[in-house]
Amino acid sequence: MRLSDETLLDIMNRFKKEMKNGLSRDFNPTATVKMLPTFVRSIPDGSEKGDFIALDLGGSSFRILRVQVNHEQNQAVHMESEVYDTPENIMHGSGSQLFDHVAECLGDFMEKKKIKDKKLPVGFTFSFPCRQSRIDEAILITWTKRFKASGVEGTDVVKLLDKAIKKRGDYDANIVAVVNDTVGTMMTCGYDDQQCEVGLIIGTGTNACYMEELRHIDLVEGDEGRMCVNTEWGAFGDDGALEDIRTEFDREIDRGSLNPGKQLFEKMVSGMYLGELVRLILVKMAKEGLLFEGRITPELLTRGKFNTSDVSAIEKNKEGLHNAKEILTRLGVEPSDDDCVAVQHVCTIVSFRSANLVAATLGAILSRLRDNKGTPRLRTTVGVDGSLYKTHPQYSRRFHKTLRRLVPDCDVRFLLSESGSGKGAAMVTAVAYRLAEQHRQIEETLAHFSLTKEMLLEVKKRMRAEMELGLGKQTHDKAVVKMLPSFVRSTPDGTENGDFLALDLGGTNFRVLLVKIRSGKKRSVEMHNKIYAIPIEIMQGTGEELFDHIVSCISDFLDYMGIKGPKMPLGFTFSFPCKQTSLDAGILITWTKGFKATDCVGHDVATLLREAIKRREEFDLDVVAVVNDTVGTMMTCAYEEPTCEVGLIVGTGSNACYMEEMKNVETLEGNQGQMCINMEWGAFGDNGCLDDIRTIYDKLVDEFSLNSGKQRYEKMISGMYLGEIVRNILIDFAKRGFLFRGQISEPLKTRGLFQTKYLSQIESDRLALLQVRAILQQLGLNSTCDDSILVKTVCGVVSKRAAQLCGAGMAAVVDKIRENRGLDRLNVTVGVDGTLYKLHPHFSRIMHQTVKELSPKCNVSFLLSEDGSGKGAALITAVGVRLRQEMSS
Repeated sequence: MRLSDETLLDIMNRFKKEMKNGLSRDFNPTATVKMLPTFVRSIPDGSEKGDFIALDLGGSSFRILRVQVNHEQNQAVHMESEVYDTPENIMHGSGSQLFDHVAECLGDFMEKKKIKDKKLPVGFTFSFPCRQSRIDEAILITWTKRFKASGVEGTDVVKLLDKAIKKRGDYDANIVAVVNDTVGTMMTCGYDDQQCEVGLIIGTGTNACYMEELRHIDLVEGDEGRMCVNTEWGAFGDDGALEDIRTEFDREIDRGSLNPGKQLFEKMVSGMYLGELVRLILVKMAKEGLLFEGRITPELLTRGKFNTSDVSAIEKNKEGLHNAKEILTRLGVEPSDDDCVAVQHVCTIVSFRSANLVAATLGAILSRLRDNKGTPRLRTTVGVDGSLYKTHPQYSRRFHKTLRRLVPDCDVRFLLSESGSGKGAAMVTAVAYRLAEQHRQIEETLAHFSLTKEMLLEVKKRMRAEMELGLGKQTHDKAVVKMLPSFVRSTPDGTENGDFLALDLGGTNFRVLLVKIRSGKKRSVEMHNKIYAIPIEIMQGTGEELFDHIVSCISDFLDYMGIKGPKMPLGFTFSFPCKQTSLDAGILITWTKGFKATDCVGHDVATLLREAIKRREEFDLDVVAVVNDTVGTMMTCAYEEPTCEVGLIVGTGSNACYMEEMKNVETLEGNQGQMCINMEWGAFGDNGCLDDIRTIYDKLVDEFSLNSGKQRYEKMISGMYLGEIVRNILIDFAKRGFLFRGQISEPLKTRGLFQTKYLSQIESDRLALLQVRAILQQLGLNSTCDDSILVKTVCGVVSKRAAQLCGAGMAAVVDKIRENRGLDRLNVTVGVDGTLYKLHPHFSRIMHQTVKELSPKCNVSFLLSEDGSGKGAALITAVGVRLRQEMSS
């Protein structure tokens, strides 16, 4: 019976394997350790409140408690309870008798407490192995602990109890949760210590539960978050896994039990059997003449005459031997002092083996938790209950000591469950109640972000209407979607040739490029570039400072490339709304994206650039084209794919352009051919036409942005703002106590906290919840698993809406092209660029899907632009130079 650490580590590994089998869909049906999902998904967070009833049925007596939880006054829990008997004839009678009895006792309790008129939520601790598919149902697998009521196994005990209550009709109760006593213990302790994620019972029976990652529980849908798993470890060894350590005495106990061959581990360790094990050993020793001078009495041969409480008494430090003498004398043997010492020794061996075995199985659970979390050291709390652990004088100390040796990399705090599983059931009920209520409110809030097909078609229709207004001569000035002519009249035809400079200004970084375009059989584009920063004081200083900074960067680049000399043609990608009067002139309408330089709005940016080049007096350049980045993106893709006639950017900002028929561009003379129109669609909705779908969060983001009231459509779809929408929702949820335990941390108050890259990472399907938690931790947000799930959900809702709105806008564009040409079907390619589109795991897919649904008559392909704005600017410059040469010849 003495087990070495080597043996114990081996048992620990065997149990780990059994747990894995129990969790797996393929092996669960034959697994002995059932690993039952409990549908308890979170431990109390301290915000629970309310008035609950708890029923605790698991032995010959059962308790009913009223538990009042008030989280305002430092988590005060007020409890009143009554104990009722369950007579033997009811334990072995029919199921309906048993539940009628429970319902009757509950009625009596409510009568006494004067709460019959209230419909209180009930938590039901039912300490028998059950299968659950929801938190409020439990199908009894098998009775244990001397219960044998007929017609209950295989049925839902909640329904049986509900039926018994309804049959009485004198009160109403809402059974919210059924829990196993082990889970109850974990929850009770979890209320006092939020690190508690294991429940352990070592009493009459033994069992354990712990919080498992949902992705490992094959029997339950979903892979986000955690769920408490009831191991039902008493059955460990029922398949023969422990045969090498079971003794003849274990076999004898099993043969004489109510359930031979079942619960073999429990029979080696739990309080119900330890006394009996000791008695069998004493009988054998007496028969071999090693004790009591070989005397055997009828009492010593009688089952149940030597109890576990006797084992505890004999193992007491001081009075142990005295107790041994008394107990043995009661059994009719006249023990000598040596006999008493020997019996004490036997008790120690039996109870020590129990403590060692439980340490091995608990060690397996702890090392699994540590692996799940991927941490080198685990810090956790185990909630414990049970008479053996609580009353045996040496048990807990030995058990802790062995555990520390078996799992040295786990720091465990043991917390005694004071009021047992009853309070736990109330806690589970409180948590379930809180979660259900929160869930309802969260759904209600996030519902504002969901868009039906009808709503999306309406957005498409409105975008189309705004496009017409922007193109119309009479309506253009008042239109919010500006539909600016870009003076780019054709896409590249492949004959472009030469060396070009390109500038790309549109964000905090600014690039200078040398682009060498070669035509002929081996068309090629070779690029060299350098990136320069634009300090915030220059972004928001004077126009002269901004353009002088740009020119000094160009100067540095020309030196770097060794090409300061010849006057080169230059294309200027300027990603801000401009009114172009020709290809090489663009008047800035308004700054966006955090730029605020003075004396630029209303001026031609090409002229500002030419003047700055003159001021420097170092080199000269031929500014051929002012290009919007969206148009550049379209041109880059059109160079590879001739059907590309639309450009789209969804990055920090968002915009689109497309090839429009000149006859529809009323703001320009001439009806021949086509021209690329820079829509500046970010401003869609600035006249209030999207107010019915904007949420309070959109309004908050707008209110605190640099350009309040402007670019409203962009603020619902682009990367610069999605994180802000998410952050505002999270703040609201934290205020309402759904997140971060109601704490609004400093980082959460920081504008711009959630960059696109974080949203993209959080929503990635490949990321486990722990990695999401790690990202949130990086951002300074301490989150539980539940918090992480909710954050991920919020990100998903916001980015899905963004993709759908973007798709609705794009559908309006492609359908306009189709109708312009009087086609039944249109095949068209959209050139796309932007970090949100490129990096986000779902954005592009949802957007494509939306376009397909809203414009069924268009076959739209999307082509990723490789370096749109730089290469595009050079291509437009090349086309411009080509057209200039054609005109002059």
